[in-house]
Amino acid sequence: MARCTTSVCKLCRRENMKLFLKGDRCFGDKCAFERRAYPPGQHGQRRTKLSDFGLQLREKQKVKHIYGMLERQFRMYFDKANRSKGATGHNLLQRLERRLDNAVYRMGFGDSRKEARQLVLHGHFLVNGKVVNIPNTVLKANDVVSVRPKSQQATPILRALENVKKREVPDWLELNAAEFKGRVKYLPERGQITLPIEENLVVELYSR
Repeated sequence: MARCTTSVCKLCRRENMKLFLKGDRCFGDKCAFERRAYPPGQHGQRRTKLSDFGLQLREKQKVKHIYGMLERQFRMYFDKANRSKGATGHNLLQRLERRLDNAVYRMGFGDSRKEARQLVLHGHFLVNGKVVNIPNTVLKANDVVSVRPKSQQATPILRALENVKKREVPDWLELNAAEFKGRVKYLPERGQITLPIEENLVVELYSR
């Protein structure tokens, strides 16, 4: 599986906002963005003015970094969203939010999307009672995600369930921490996806 190997803290600084890519560390004093809230590199503290294309490109890169995807896979998601009924931008974000690794993170079974993806790959989760180890599995309404019985005492999962108190579980998801399971109550509406994303810029970029 292709993956980004650069420092994730540099990605937050490049996008000039916290992307919460390192889980609990992002909430503490060790957060690199809190210490150096300017782009990385020798000329990071210079003032720059982006063109329209630059703004669109940065927005696309930000969405890719948030969900941990590379260009080819992200473009595939965009093409599917573009072919679906409704607003392309909303379709794209909804499909990204419904990925299994994102749902595991949102429910609180992983401290970050990267950790959630690794846990899924290692087969720690069941979807509707069956083991699923493909992170980009797209969930549907009423799908139930649960931790396998032998994985319920795994340190990363217990730590993540404790740390989820620092952030809210979205309304479209349901968490039952006592039973180590969660459920997709319904598909998320645009107003429930609270990430600071301007999806119209991504649509404009790919529409050039």
